[in-house]
Amino acid sequence: MVTLTERAPAKVNLTLKVHGRRADGFHALESLVVFADCADVVTLDPEAPVGLIVGGPFASGLTGDNLIHRLLAMLAAEPLAKQGQLRLGQFTLTKQLPVAAGIGGGSADVAAAIRLVQRANPHMAGRIGWLKIAAQLGSDVPACLAALPCVMSGTGTAVTLLPGPLPALSLLLVNPQVAVPADKSRVVFRALGAPLLRAEPPPPTLPPVTNTVALLAYVRATGNALTAAATQVCPAITAVLAALRAQPACQYAALSGAGPTCYALFATTAGCATAAATLRGVHPGWWIEPTHIHAGTRVGTAIP
Repeated sequence: MVTLTERAPAKVNLTLKVHGRRADGFHALESLVVFADCADVVTLDPEAPVGLIVGGPFASGLTGDNLIHRLLAMLAAEPLAKQGQLRLGQFTLTKQLPVAAGIGGGSADVAAAIRLVQRANPHMAGRIGWLKIAAQLGSDVPACLAALPCVMSGTGTAVTLLPGPLPALSLLLVNPQVAVPADKSRVVFRALGAPLLRAEPPPPTLPPVTNTVALLAYVRATGNALTAAATQVCPAITAVLAALRAQPACQYAALSGAGPTCYALFATTAGCATAAATLRGVHPGWWIEPTHIHAGTRVGTAIP
């Protein structure tokens, strides 16, 4: 069997509402999520011994076991694996996205690994609970498994795909490349101090974002509820947002997830490229990636 390859695209939270803190300590969220054309790359060699090799420009940011190791341990416990019916092999992760950056790198990587296992085992399509495994690996993993524009809700594991493609906007991702806490997301949510939920939030509504005007209006009105808390944890976010918003062609700029990566939307590729070149000249230590929103083509449906 030939080596299989999957891209693990950067996940961008265009919006993020926090309804409150649940009794179990998790937070009830609602987020419009898109995926960028920039990505890590994960391969699977089904003929090699089971394991993981990590390389790429951001490989040094990964220490100890990561989510792909956890996936392998979970799959090894599956009855079908114990019976020798599940084909695994050697995974290779080429880490091209910053680590702990607010763009779902680890979640996207393990989601790509799940897709590779699915491709290597097409006869197992309905015999393994892939979505259950994804949710157990992390709140972002189900959305990253779909890798299409969607609304995440609940603790993040409830995913509804959008009913149509998003407008083809250019996207500029910027990370200040500063140190963040190992448990950054937990620290940011603690700084947020969200109140305890008194009632279940209403089901999410799919935003009408099939054209540029509607998308920009929605993201501007909704924003990211974690911005102030994330800036307390990583003050460099302030400078990144100011730099993005100062670009003449920038339509909108905001924080992605718990940061510190921020994004800006541009109507044209040329405007995005010009902004990237300008920022690279002023901030050579920042990670600056001009890319696009991957529009997606699958008709929206709920993912349990």
